Amino acid sequence: MESSQHLISNDYTEVYQSLPRALQLAYGMGHVLNDVCASMWFTYLLVYFHLVLQFSNWEAGFLLLVGQVADGLATPLVGFQSDHTDGGFCYSYGKRKSWHLFGTICVLCAFPFIFSPCIHCVNMQRWIQMLYYSIFIVIFQFGWAAVQISHLSLIPELTPNEHDRTRLTAVRYGFTVISSIFVYINTWFILHLNNSKLGPSDSPKFQKIVWIGIIFGSICSILFHIFVREGERYGGRDIRGGQPRHNVSDLLTNIKIYKVAVIYMSTRLFVNLSQVFIPLYLHESLDMTASNLALIPLTIFIGSFIMSIGIEKLNRIFGRKLAYIVGVVMGVAACLWIQFDAGPFYFYYGIYGVAVLIGAGGSVVLVTSLGITADLIGDKTSSGAFVYGIMSFTDKLANGIAVIIIQDLHSDGSNKNYYRDILTYVCGASMVLGSFGVISLIKYRPREGLARNIQVPNYNSINSEVTTSENSSLLTI
Repeated sequence: MESSQHLISNDYTEVYQSLPRALQLAYGMGHVLNDVCASMWFTYLLVYFHLVLQFSNWEAGFLLLVGQVADGLATPLVGFQSDHTDGGFCYSYGKRKSWHLFGTICVLCAFPFIFSPCIHCVNMQRWIQMLYYSIFIVIFQFGWAAVQISHLSLIPELTPNEHDRTRLTAVRYGFTVISSIFVYINTWFILHLNNSKLGPSDSPKFQKIVWIGIIFGSICSILFHIFVREGERYGGRDIRGGQPRHNVSDLLTNIKIYKVAVIYMSTRLFVNLSQVFIPLYLHESLDMTASNLALIPLTIFIGSFIMSIGIEKLNRIFGRKLAYIVGVVMGVAACLWIQFDAGPFYFYYGIYGVAVLIGAGGSVVLVTSLGITADLIGDKTSSGAFVYGIMSFTDKLANGIAVIIIQDLHSDGSNKNYYRDILTYVCGASMVLGSFGVISLIKYRPREGLARNIQVPNYNSINSEVTTSENSSLLTI
């Protein structure tokens, strides 16, 4: 009995050492290529296809929908396959990192073609051009999903401690912000001499922006694959194989996963739709020049970066629920400011305050929602990718449907304040819906999780006695 307790204590001390900063930084770099592409995708896809390639609002929205549907369908598939991939190269290199590598190759091969003129079909019928772009979009989105899901599913495998998981999520989001800031500074630098609105002549500039981002993201991906080792939690314990797994049928019939999915979907709706429609709002409603279409999104992500520094501490002190509500308050305040403020002061100064609030609020709710998802997975890391796939499926499908509906309702382009109202009511409602989802989880006690019969140690203190309970888990709100 004494030796058994000694082994548990040693195992516990070994696993719950603080994660080294080098590992955290290397992990965060693993999603930079995706983040660079996502910034271009959500911020400039509609702008590029509508204002540069002269596609209609509906056609541009349809292409974004194609990408979101492809991504949404790919995420649960990739998640399931990633959880069940064993043997061969995937075993020796790591099943998560193997899918990450495959996805990275797909992204590199497809994304540059999306922001380039249609090769040998510029003067052909529009449906041929849309088919051409759809093929590259599907390949890109499949690769993006493979990178996203494999990268997220590494979090619960690297550490079982909820605060370390929040820290990794915050670092991951910090690199997302850095990547986006890089994209917007790069875009502003290339477009800043353009004091007029965007047009067809700006197509080569977008290609230059994409290639600079691709090179930056590729370097970060290489560093991730070199320095992050899959197959052991920090402290050296081998976790390949033998980890508990969620039963898929039980998972899909448990209401908790749908509540968490609503939170994640609502959060992504706010973050992504604000990112998509802010440039169009600046272009149509405020009549700003091309350089501002980079400067304002840059300000949003500066606000995100500043806020991301304290998100882990915010979650630690106040818990998931209150931290999420803080983000909701900031996001809703930004939406109301967009609706009710106007005039020269708002045009020259107030819009930057709105941008900071959108960035700060979005970073809080996004990191917190990812933390809630990681807590839902708990110790069942072998099913982590599938759970993240379900979350991402709801996110991508909801965003794609929302964008195509919004663009279709604005087909004539006659309402100058249309995108102002979208940012106010649609993005604001997304935040409110997410807060309802978080409140619905309040009845669950700390450490109550998906599986009641799994015995999980109490990790409140490194020196405390390891205890177990039938109702213990890692879902802490």
